[in-house]
Amino acid sequence: MQSNWTFWIDVGGTFTDCIGRDPRGNIHRIKVLSSDTSPIIAIRELMQLPDHTPIGKVSVSLGTTRGTNALLQRNGQPVAMLITKGFSDLLDIGTQARPDLFALNIQKHKPLHNHVIEINERLDANGQVLEALDLHQVQTQLGQLKERGYKSLAVCLLHSYLNDDHEQQIAKLAHEMGFDQVSVSSELSPTIKALDRFDTAVIDAYLSPVIRHYMANLRKSLGAIKVMTSAGALVDSEIFAGKDSLLSGPAGGVVGFAHAAEQAGFQQAIGFDMGGTSTDVSRFDGRYEYQYAGEIDGIRVVTPMLAIETVAAGGGSICDFDGQRLTVGPDSAGAHPGPACYGKDGPLAITDINLFNGKIDPARFPFALDVNAVTLKLQALRDRMDQNMSLHQIADGFTRVANLKMASAIKRISTARGYDPTDHVLVAFGGAAAQHACAIARSLHIREILLHPLAGVLSAHGISMANVKRFAEKTILKPLNEQTLKTLQTTVKQLAKTLYEQVLAEGVAPSDIDEPMQLLDLRYAGQQTAITIAKPADGAWAGAFEQMHTQLYGHAHLDREIQIVTLRVEVTGNMPKPVTLTQKSVNRRPKPARMSTVYFDALPHDTACFERADLQPGDRLIGPAIIHEDLSTIGIDPGWTATVNEQFDLILNDQSPHLQDLDQTTQCDPIRLELFNNHFTHIAVQMGLTLQKTSLSVNVKERLDFSCAILDSHGDLVVNAPHIPVHLGAMGATVRGLLEHVSDIRPGDSYLSNNPDLGGSHLPDLTVITPVFDPTGKQLQFFTASRAHHAEIGGKRPGSTFPFAKNLAEEGVVFSNLRLMREGHFDETSLRNTLTSGAYPSRAPDENIADIRAALAANTLGSRELQSLIAMHSWPVVHAYMGHIRDAASKQCQAAISRIIDGQYRFEDKLDDGSPLAVAIDIHGDKMAVDFTGTGPVNDNAFNANRAVVESAILYCMRCIINEDIPLNGGVMEPIQIILPQCMLNPPKCDDPTQHAAVAAGNVELSQRVVDMFFGALGIMAGSQGTMNNFIFGNQQFGYYETICGGSGGGPDFDGTDAVHTHMTNTRMTDVEVFETQYPARVRQFAIRQDSGGDGLHRGGNGVTREIEFLKSLDVSMLTQHRTYPPKGIAGGSPAKCGGNTLKRENESTLIDLGPLVQVRVEAHDVLTIQTPGGGGYGQANGR
Repeated sequence: MQSNWTFWIDVGGTFTDCIGRDPRGNIHRIKVLSSDTSPIIAIRELMQLPDHTPIGKVSVSLGTTRGTNALLQRNGQPVAMLITKGFSDLLDIGTQARPDLFALNIQKHKPLHNHVIEINERLDANGQVLEALDLHQVQTQLGQLKERGYKSLAVCLLHSYLNDDHEQQIAKLAHEMGFDQVSVSSELSPTIKALDRFDTAVIDAYLSPVIRHYMANLRKSLGAIKVMTSAGALVDSEIFAGKDSLLSGPAGGVVGFAHAAEQAGFQQAIGFDMGGTSTDVSRFDGRYEYQYAGEIDGIRVVTPMLAIETVAAGGGSICDFDGQRLTVGPDSAGAHPGPACYGKDGPLAITDINLFNGKIDPARFPFALDVNAVTLKLQALRDRMDQNMSLHQIADGFTRVANLKMASAIKRISTARGYDPTDHVLVAFGGAAAQHACAIARSLHIREILLHPLAGVLSAHGISMANVKRFAEKTILKPLNEQTLKTLQTTVKQLAKTLYEQVLAEGVAPSDIDEPMQLLDLRYAGQQTAITIAKPADGAWAGAFEQMHTQLYGHAHLDREIQIVTLRVEVTGNMPKPVTLTQKSVNRRPKPARMSTVYFDALPHDTACFERADLQPGDRLIGPAIIHEDLSTIGIDPGWTATVNEQFDLILNDQSPHLQDLDQTTQCDPIRLELFNNHFTHIAVQMGLTLQKTSLSVNVKERLDFSCAILDSHGDLVVNAPHIPVHLGAMGATVRGLLEHVSDIRPGDSYLSNNPDLGGSHLPDLTVITPVFDPTGKQLQFFTASRAHHAEIGGKRPGSTFPFAKNLAEEGVVFSNLRLMREGHFDETSLRNTLTSGAYPSRAPDENIADIRAALAANTLGSRELQSLIAMHSWPVVHAYMGHIRDAASKQCQAAISRIIDGQYRFEDKLDDGSPLAVAIDIHGDKMAVDFTGTGPVNDNAFNANRAVVESAILYCMRCIINEDIPLNGGVMEPIQIILPQCMLNPPKCDDPTQHAAVAAGNVELSQRVVDMFFGALGIMAGSQGTMNNFIFGNQQFGYYETICGGSGGGPDFDGTDAVHTHMTNTRMTDVEVFETQYPARVRQFAIRQDSGGDGLHRGGNGVTREIEFLKSLDVSMLTQHRTYPPKGIAGGSPAKCGGNTLKRENESTLIDLGPLVQVRVEAHDVLTIQTPGGGGYGQANGR
């Protein structure tokens, strides 16, 4: 009997790839359709066993998408979650941010649990017991869950990462009572951040029973099985956890490409795995890159995972024309109906494009492909475009758009992390990657591509190269110093011993177990994002951290304390590997099997076609060429060569110089319009990532309260990354304010502004502006700009948001184009002097300066990328397409306006103090006039705005109405006239801050009301909560700021959404454990406020209740609305419930109603309760 076969299997969503090694050492492979028993079917096929013959003793390792599929299809085990009292809705609220910034029908990701039980217990931020656990009560609660049929539990208690006693008591009792699955948050992830840890516990409880059942069935036929985890490590199937299953399949591909690169002699490699619906990219440089927290299908998970960047561009990505631009994805044709060539009237997709260009041989498909269907789709699309272009030019345009999306993903894992992609080999694998690899590599200036002989089954090959590995971590939150490091060694030894025993239990011999690896997550004190550093050979942790920080962000804070966030330990057990086949090279030029016409860059080429099975080491091919494999097709573009090495790898080399784009025409075409749109948007998004990572404050890093933009030399917006809506478009006015008042702008300069008369919104929003010149330094071409909210910028009260401010001076420090940089030199002295001078200086100048430096880093990256774009395409072309992109946005806006019936639409509202708000919208064809006449006069408090805020609100509204992925630029506003008389939305300008109207609430409150009035006037949706519920507390040493979610309004065909940020903000809530660790306050409740949304045909969403206990004397400010007058319903819908702000003093029973505007001194153990409004209802309820 054959008893010593070894199998490595990748069970994908559609196909199962299996590599087998027989007793003689020969390698076999097979691909079968995936099913519950596909690993068994594949093994029987390779062993040539009849169905009922026992397989016998074999060695099996596999990766599986079973967990991922169960998550995506939402068919896991029903879960009951046990959570600390007051937080039953925590996972429903989530971060409070909405997934789609411009969706009016907000679709939040639903949590996976089916039922919640609140547990009466509480720990403080140090892990000390505030309320003891009543185990008898828990027993009763668990009994009720048993009666309801629950078998799977997630135990989620606050601060259990510091003290797991309560969680362990509950888990022990649950096991004794017979629950099948008990996932304990502190066991799965003993790290800070409750939301992430609780989601992880729930997903583990949801998936583990499904995985366990699947594996048990396989073991009946196959015996012991090892399974690939998301970390690219093998684990015994009996202890394989649901939380570790989500990247089981893709992880095999990462290990596979990394091993292929190492075997071929490459030190640094980028993996490029292009499948049917998406493309995965990842990086390797002798060590795998991990991420220890991520989000998959809207569910947060904390576990070691290989760092994989996914982009929605694959063979099935739909290719279309939106009236202005060619678009690729994000939607996919799927398997049914599939691309047009499948003959099922499917949409045009990238697979069709490759077929049409001759890069796919129809004869090699398992079913007939319909090339004529593709031709008809392209002809119909050309008719819609009304362009004088050949079908192959259009097809090439789609290829270029798709390639740019995938190249951008590669930049995100290389350039954005401080690595040069040109130092890497591109390892292409997956069904379609080899047809796009040459073009993508050339666009990134990567000169070499590696194609492994098992590229079609590289994930299965990667499983054969994987090792057993175990991970452990522990939250530290202490300064990095000799004393802390010395103390940590005891913990390191304990964790390493536990991991060593776990690896040993997997059957790994002691001699094959590596020494434990120690890593630390380090950050500067005050930051939220940490960098994981492996233990340096010289033990100099601080130096290694500062070097990596400089590599990532361009600078280090040498005067700042470094903090250890998390200790990590890894232990690896090395597994036996299959022998790599080699053969001595012989230099020869093989003869092609045939010739074919293939289109590259829209031009036909007589192309040699080869069979990969016929190629031998030493063979050298010159592009253009096509190489056919059993499972894929390889395209070698003109200018590339391919050589077979001794391991049978194909090594492709780019022999052509990297030339400037030869097409210098400036006339608009739909292909380049989309390409340049993607170029500009990618740059702005990358600026935002740099700002987030480099900043110090919670506001930027955690709450994401920032925005980045590119503007032309006149200050007109080219593109605004979709960050925070209230910042959209506003930076154009700020740049124009710079141009009007500063004449001596030089290369290497940067400026700082927050003055509302110069395009600022309110003083906490600081805008850093950087001019971009041509290489000679004579021609100003662009501006890059970054705006971020600073929690403290001076003013009469901590947090710089004083509700009762009488003038601008009382709100903080005013910057009117302060020059931060002069020809590349940072003027910190002038900046610090301004921050710390005046009647109300900043209370946190160091944090201000750190975040301003982060904005400078973001602008510098944007400037560098713009200069590269010009170098590639030339200034005339780039300049022309700035205009074309604006024109396209203007046309799409005009089209949206023209869909509204001509006429005047009015809406009136009022602030809680009775101040009137009014708007009249006149529609005439494709033009719109928005008139705010009738709005109340300038207020003597903070409730004033300016034109920039109003324009941002209108731009946001129009983007929602257009409801297409258009570039956010000044073109959107061209068909719109805004009539804004002097009023609270447009106070008079004044150079003297002591005489200027206060504006703190304009940005955060009045902007929301402008949007609700606009949508209400046009009947688009009912009023949402209409406030950001600004909550600020602090003292002379610090300021904390947050905005709080509420309900969204109902619409004509949708209900409102509960507990979500709406319209002009989308900031995240600080995690409760982070909040309590960093600030002298405790969250006692954070819950959905049931029945606070307005009734109607479509109900409004509910607001929330947030209850805060203060732990020391503090100043508290609040800027809120809809505490007196509720958000309105429309079309017969009912209004929502008003919100409320109440204070209960310690030892007093009376609740103090604080009203909408709050400035109060609180003492230790005073409790503030904030109830946020719901959204209004749409339509009459009796029609429901």
